[in-house]
Amino acid sequence: ADALTDDAAKAEAQKAYQQALTKLAREASTRQLLNALYSPHQLQEQMTWFWFNHFNVHQYKANLRVMVGDYEQGLRERSLGRFRDLLGYTAHHPAMLRYLDNEQNAANRINENYARELLELHTLGVGGGYGQRDVQELARVLTGLGVNLTDNRPKLKPAQEAQYRRVGLMEFNPARHDFGEKTLLGITVKGEGYGELEQVLDLLARHPSTARFVSRKLAQYFVADDPPPALVERMAERWQQSDGRIAEVLRAMVASPEFEASLGRKFKDPTQYVVSAVRLAYADKVVLNTGPMIGWLYRLGQAPYNRQTPDGYPLDENAWAGPGQMTTRFEIARAIGSGSAGLFKVDGEPKDRPAFPQLANPLYYDGIAPRLAAATQQALAQATSPQEWNTYLLASPDFMHR
Repeated sequence: ADALTDDAAKAEAQKAYQQALTKLAREASTRQLLNALYSPHQLQEQMTWFWFNHFNVHQYKANLRVMVGDYEQGLRERSLGRFRDLLGYTAHHPAMLRYLDNEQNAANRINENYARELLELHTLGVGGGYGQRDVQELARVLTGLGVNLTDNRPKLKPAQEAQYRRVGLMEFNPARHDFGEKTLLGITVKGEGYGELEQVLDLLARHPSTARFVSRKLAQYFVADDPPPALVERMAERWQQSDGRIAEVLRAMVASPEFEASLGRKFKDPTQYVVSAVRLAYADKVVLNTGPMIGWLYRLGQAPYNRQTPDGYPLDENAWAGPGQMTTRFEIARAIGSGSAGLFKVDGEPKDRPAFPQLANPLYYDGIAPRLAAATQQALAQATSPQEWNTYLLASPDFMHR
């Protein structure tokens, strides 16, 4: 009986623990969406989403739900700075180290998972000039870099004490590090411990392949699914001229004729669609409940922090323009357009829910109409109610692009 009681207590404690983790991740999702809706720094918010997706971690790996909010905030603070700072931040954050198993990476027990993704997804990219030997050598550099959730310091030999590092939950344990000499991308890395990581991150951040790979991904996010090579090359050149300063790379992109020509043509991914629809429809309201938005993003397959694989969510139209996706978008448009989305409910009670959204205001139409295709304007003219008009606009092909 005592054993059964103990098992029940443990199960209840585990349930409460999981609920607490989920609550923290939900709060982080809410903050992300409210920032996307209302922050005066909209480019920073788009770049925060981009960098989280680039340096992706999955909330349901181990206890990452407790870490994703902090991880995202650090990316936000660095989102328009130097790429080297972003790279260093993610390489030291417990969310990344745990997600890609580097806490299991030790001398004579190598785990290559993080090293492989660091080269393939975070910096050089496929075809960027590295091979399997480079993955193995980078994994050796990363040995000993892990996570310590306790208040305890590992027992070390006197000669190792000076090499030990602890910042928050991140720990570099020299007893687990491979101090042998490594060769990465043709560069010799002396076995000096923690300093090896800084040397290698400098090398990867400044590598021409990194400039091209990340510049292309930025152009894919903002300009076109298959961005013009000439634009990517100019962005990569600016990257190298500015030592990887993201704001400078974006300036080169935004000032380009290719960017100007792309306006109104890039298909919105689910997050962009949901946020832009809510922002437009409720321009004079403050959303009190992001629950419906989070639910829509789960249905659309792009919920915050929920991409299981390290490659992040796709950035191309084909991933988000299928029949099922478009049906769900129409249902979302109808919920928002009719004012029944539940975005103003708190504890199940409606709070200041409008009879219908702001879109019914003719002033909105006067501002939007010149940018709408003739077919869309014709459909809007046939709407039998303001709610139907709103739905047609939010479900129109025009509104699916940015």
